[in-house]
Amino acid sequence: MGHTPHPAPGGGAGGALEVVLPALALLACAAGYLRLARRARRRNPVRGWHRGRTAAFLTGTALLAVALLPPVAPFAHADFRGHMAQHLLVGMYAPLALVLAAPVTLLLRTLPAPRARRLTAALHSRPARLLAHPAVALLLSTGSLAVLYFTPLYAAATAHPAGHWLLHAHFLLAGCLFAYVIAGPDPAPARPGVRVRLVYLGCGIALHSVISQLMYGGFWLRVHAPVLEVRGGAEIMYYGGDIAELLLAAALVTTWHPAPRPSADRPSPAPRAAVPG
Repeated sequence: MGHTPHPAPGGGAGGALEVVLPALALLACAAGYLRLARRARRRNPVRGWHRGRTAAFLTGTALLAVALLPPVAPFAHADFRGHMAQHLLVGMYAPLALVLAAPVTLLLRTLPAPRARRLTAALHSRPARLLAHPAVALLLSTGSLAVLYFTPLYAAATAHPAGHWLLHAHFLLAGCLFAYVIAGPDPAPARPGVRVRLVYLGCGIALHSVISQLMYGGFWLRVHAPVLEVRGGAEIMYYGGDIAELLLAAALVTTWHPAPRPSADRPSPAPRAAVPG
């Protein structure tokens, strides 16, 4: 495989903007979440807002900062292993933390009633229901990796800075969607049961494993990078993806609340008598 390095961030003012703009955007998101959490606590001091969710959001923004700022960002431009580490942070680890922060619930608690009703209606609309289906979320998150790495799309997207940022946006949004559908605490329209979501998560784990193994073997791969870089990136994808998916499975299991069985010392309620006719 020939080596075609990613375009490095431009020097001078352009390079500074590629560092300053993401940092400012992440700081603005963190500040906005903190402000909404404070407003939720003021509106309902008894119920408040769980500090663990705030910590999850701040963790997610910190993971995005690690991925999008130096030293990881320059390494990702120059080495495929850096790209894969960046992909895992942006597309799997940060989305899980952001989703566990329950941002939709926070918005519903702090928005004025008319806006909250519009947001609820949008969540229950037909397009939202389709997008929130586990199969759609799986195709957009994990299935898109096959399209990216086994077609010329990767070379075309990374040849321009705008394409690289579009990749980041896709990884982040698709990762958030999959984490939200599988284990998100926010309300979701027509979310299937835990067993069904575990099946889709298992399919995602299997698909992720197959893609990384094909990448390691160089089968149908369209990434122009040295073999050692490609194999290193495949290993990062394989093992790092396993850890992220185990964390997602743990988050899903915490939502499993089996129906309580009747205790031995408490008789079950007697069946109702049949009504004639």
